[in-house]
Amino acid sequence: MAIAKEKADSALLSLTDSAAVEAFVESADVVIIGFFEGEDSHGYKEFVAAVKQVETIPAAVCKEKEIWADISIASDTIALFRKADNHQENLLLSQVKKLDTDGLVRFFTINELRYITEYNQVTAVGLFNSEVAVHLLLFANRGTKEYSALKDKLAALAPEFTGKFLFVLVNGAVKANARSLDYFGLKSRDLPRVGIYDGGSDMQWVMPEGEISAERVREFCESFLRGDLKEEKQSGEATKTEL
Repeated sequence: MAIAKEKADSALLSLTDSAAVEAFVESADVVIIGFFEGEDSHGYKEFVAAVKQVETIPAAVCKEKEIWADISIASDTIALFRKADNHQENLLLSQVKKLDTDGLVRFFTINELRYITEYNQVTAVGLFNSEVAVHLLLFANRGTKEYSALKDKLAALAPEFTGKFLFVLVNGAVKANARSLDYFGLKSRDLPRVGIYDGGSDMQWVMPEGEISAERVREFCESFLRGDLKEEKQSGEATKTEL
């Protein structure tokens, strides 16, 4: 496995074999790799500048064309890999009419979906563009004593449901999120709560009040996957206060 450091001005890792690429992809929830033939390639300078602005996402470059095919890369491409939905988002540079640093930063932040992703106007684009259309939502007010603990608890649970749910954190203390709370029949004072949104059917459910434990959230998710929640709602057995 070969990982080298690019020259000091870029401070990027250089991945020189398939094992290094695989290890880098597995190293974090989200990573970025620029597949360029060289530093003179179209978009290379903009890529280096953009990744410096998005310090929360590990980034590297790979110039070894003989291994590109292993990652389904055919030409100069910037790829974002994420574990939340096992997705590889490719930006083919030959198809980009206008390439600039700000545009790349937006590409990174829109597609930066993690095991638990905080909802905002930017991440909403990536969330609703994902092939995974079902969201497990944690509604909590930032600044409360349980906020960080619940976020960490659900982030640890999320890998069990990769490809089935996207775990989303909705900060109820943000006024812009009031509409999301209203959709679930919730107010900021009701939080923390957990809900499920199914984009395929445009249906939503709220987990009954009580402790938000990993076990209860796991069972809530599994009840959706078994079809129990839809069956209850369609038969009218779900109580109005939980919708």
